[in-house]
Amino acid sequence: MIDMVLLWIIASTFLVSLISLIGLITLKIEDKLLKEISLILVSLSAGALMGGAFFHLIPEAIEQTNNTGLLSYVVLGFITFFILEKVVQWQHCHDPHCDIHSFTYMNLIGDLLHKFIDGLVIAGSFIIDFNLGITTTIAVILHEIPQEMGEFGVLIRGGFSKYKAISLSFLVGLGAILGGTMGYFLSGTISDVIVLLLPFAAGGFIYISSSDLIPEIRKTEKLKESFWTFIVFVLGLLVMWSMALIG
Repeated sequence: MIDMVLLWIIASTFLVSLISLIGLITLKIEDKLLKEISLILVSLSAGALMGGAFFHLIPEAIEQTNNTGLLSYVVLGFITFFILEKVVQWQHCHDPHCDIHSFTYMNLIGDLLHKFIDGLVIAGSFIIDFNLGITTTIAVILHEIPQEMGEFGVLIRGGFSKYKAISLSFLVGLGAILGGTMGYFLSGTISDVIVLLLPFAAGGFIYISSSDLIPEIRKTEKLKESFWTFIVFVLGLLVMWSMALIG
């Protein structure tokens, strides 16, 4: 008989995975308009990723261990994602004007790692206490919504079609179920794993935001467009900051 805790973990992480289908709301939007909106969503994603790193992942890791030495894993994550992007560029995009830009793949890799960590955190919460598991799931969903909106915009901006962006987002979203399941069966060591993955993921988020997304925003030449992309970038930061305060 399957443990009820495991069933709740799977159900909760599947619910989190469904957030990745948020791109479905864009199916009725014309491609030309969506391409224009995507720059705003890229700005939102840049702010959400940066905010997620500095307001959620790094503080959470330090709080769990009270060890600032974990910041070295932030650097390790940054360097790892830098190397990964170079590999992706070498394999998929030799031309700077290629159809699919490398930052889309980096975004998917970062999102997969993020979903996996979310799954681990949800599993650990349910193992400790049922009510804590429910609360954690709600918190994860709330901070995932703005981030998923931004990440969908990144995929569109990077060259993917709406249907491919939605499909890939959902496949990556299933990483939460993988993380939740592994977290359940590795409950004895889950805290040690999470402590190391949190700052590592933060380094990856900082890299994607600062090296890929912000340069994309800076390409805007119109003053009005630049103003709004900056405002939305700050909004992404504020959303993640407010979520950290609530949590």
